[in-house]
Amino acid sequence: MELLIEIINFFLHIDKFIFSLVDLYGVYTYILMFLTIFFETGIVVTPFLPGDSLIFTAGALAGIGKLNIYLLFILLAVAAILGDSLNYFIGNKFSEGILRRKWIKKDHLDRTHNLYSKHGGKIILIARFIPIVRTIAPFVAGAGKMNYKKFFQFNVGGAILWIFIFLIGGYFFGNLEIVQNNFSLIIILIVVGSLTIPLLFGKK
Repeated sequence: MELLIEIINFFLHIDKFIFSLVDLYGVYTYILMFLTIFFETGIVVTPFLPGDSLIFTAGALAGIGKLNIYLLFILLAVAAILGDSLNYFIGNKFSEGILRRKWIKKDHLDRTHNLYSKHGGKIILIARFIPIVRTIAPFVAGAGKMNYKKFFQFNVGGAILWIFIFLIGGYFFGNLEIVQNNFSLIIILIVVGSLTIPLLFGKK
């Protein structure tokens, strides 16, 4: 039980441990980050894993030559794309079972289907930049039977944009003295900004 708690705690705070992880595990750090982003986006019950902060921190490490920025971009983008796709298929496959158990009313799913048919692309794209919402949105898209081809297009576009912005942000700004001296505060601001800014743009 204690081991399980330690493993959960590790993944919850991997963005804080990552500086020492690179020195300890080297290339295996890429695998750990890939898995964290994959599970954060791919399993609807794990939205609490670090996303934005982890990518920004990884970019900062690439900025000082500890990690390869190009390999990071490819791996994390693929993890985000696969994660959303898995979440979509889970929602798509198990929505009927949810209906049978009456956890969700059919008319609610019908409304969701109509919503995602009209605005699904915008929802998937904006959701990428909102913690928790980005984990739930693809599941709901699958449950609401959003057209997968349309979903996949916005899934890929959103993943690439999300990873690029935070990775490049960390790469160029993560190692500035003012950022290094206030790194924890910067991470908190990133999380708060991720929660509020996309919502403000989404209202326009």
